[in-house]
Amino acid sequence: MSKKIAIGADHAGFPLKKFVVDYLKSAGFEVLDFGTFDEEPTDYPDYAISVGEAIKQGKAEMGVVLCGSGVGASVAANKIPGVRAGLCHDTFSARQGREDDDTNVLCMGARVIGQSLAVEILKSFVHAEFSGAPRHVRRLNKVISVEKKYMNEGNGG
Repeated sequence: MSKKIAIGADHAGFPLKKFVVDYLKSAGFEVLDFGTFDEEPTDYPDYAISVGEAIKQGKAEMGVVLCGSGVGASVAANKIPGVRAGLCHDTFSARQGREDDDTNVLCMGARVIGQSLAVEILKSFVHAEFSGAPRHVRRLNKVISVEKKYMNEGNGG
């Protein structure tokens, strides 16, 4: 069974999205495309939230969000509990984020990097796995603990 990857892009990320989707499909991934489907101005949080919710609900194992810089998409995606989005414009960060930090959403800026680099970054991300090394598990558990603490504060806890 192939891994499912959710993807979303605002209008700035739309031109890069086709190359990302084409690579993912050619590599055997199932792609859940949350849009956008043209270059009409849209709002990046809408796509980051759709991708993040797909991760949270277990509809996809990983996600990719594209916007102009990647920054806004990363900020928005990281607001969703269980999402660990990393903004990556190099292959080392993409691979290391998965292996050490168990990131599950890759954010990239379509106005920052080109098509070829984006695909190389994507390859590094999707083919890496969380190492499970004790020091990384310890750090990840601290991040998850902080997330839970602040989620509970909003519920009167």
